[in-house]
Amino acid sequence: MSLITKTDTRGYGAEDFIDALKRLRPLIDRDRAQFDQNRRLTDDVFNALADAGLFRLWTPRALGGPELCPLDFMRVVETAAALDGSVGWLVGNGGGMSRAGGYLPESVARKWFADPRAFIVASTASVGRARPAPGGYQVSGHWRYGSGSAHGGYFMGLAAIEGLVEGDAPSLICCYVARDQVTIHDTWRVSGLRGTSSGDFSIEDVFVPAERTHAMPGLTPTQPGLLYRLPPRSIFPWTVAVVPLGIAQGAIDAFVDLAQAKPRAGASMLLRDSEIVQATVGRATALLRSARAFMIEAMMELMAATDDALVGARVTLRAATAHAAETAVRIADMLAAEAGGAAIAESCPLERFIRDVQASVKHIAMTPTMFVTAGRMRLGLDTGGARF
Repeated sequence: MSLITKTDTRGYGAEDFIDALKRLRPLIDRDRAQFDQNRRLTDDVFNALADAGLFRLWTPRALGGPELCPLDFMRVVETAAALDGSVGWLVGNGGGMSRAGGYLPESVARKWFADPRAFIVASTASVGRARPAPGGYQVSGHWRYGSGSAHGGYFMGLAAIEGLVEGDAPSLICCYVARDQVTIHDTWRVSGLRGTSSGDFSIEDVFVPAERTHAMPGLTPTQPGLLYRLPPRSIFPWTVAVVPLGIAQGAIDAFVDLAQAKPRAGASMLLRDSEIVQATVGRATALLRSARAFMIEAMMELMAATDDALVGARVTLRAATAHAAETAVRIADMLAAEAGGAAIAESCPLERFIRDVQASVKHIAMTPTMFVTAGRMRLGLDTGGARF
């Protein structure tokens, strides 16, 4: 695939995007130090990713997008995260949020995604306020963790409609606004995933037309693909939960490179010649592949689930995301222990993967409380009001 601006990626598959990422590796390596310094990707890297179509992975085919299946999406995001955690996080978030084209009116989505560098920043970490107004809503709110905010053209915040309650909970909608209507706050000062520009954003009494909103949950897709019919609280966690697995793969790759050259402490042999190190690499690889297999099996179960099996499939998927997160951290810890002091040196690529994986698994999509929910279901108890 040529690294030129792509406005139509219909017919593109995972291999096309993976090949593009491989060709972008020298550019990412060149600019990586600036990611931490500036707490955002460089414009050169962001634009190259956008021009390769990597922020359009879930744009509907009807709008010129590839509409990748979740498993192909997983492979692409893992590849990006194995190159760099921040790059993987934004490909997962940006490519994942392009699914908005399957929920918004086609006229709106087509206009937005005509720009191949369109990037939707989204946050459901906080809930704003939406006051009904003629033709739409007056919306105010302050949202945390707006990944990619330095690059965003549109911002989506979750808001509760004032005075409207469904059951025991407020009626929630996703509200989309343009960048010039948003205040971006410089709050992203963290240890890992520094280059993701995941700071806060806010709006104050902004009118949002109804056509730039949709329900959450309970939304009605505007496109026919299975992707857009999957439960939002299942498909959204998928977009970020695949990232730690890619980072773990990157950590294994970095450790293997290190082991070819670094002597074992107090010995003349290289790390690679130690049976303990050999076993660690073998075990890390087995752990990674088993966690991936669970994720894939859970997603396939969800995609095939009928109504009576849907709740169980959703719980299984969330348990798989939590398990993937724990596994990725375990792999990083194992490798760091064998690397010794090199694992904390900024000059060692492994150091970045270690802190990036720790940051990535803090996302609520991978919360270990989902093990409680899965256990309650297996024991014949109710889910305890868990949101999944």
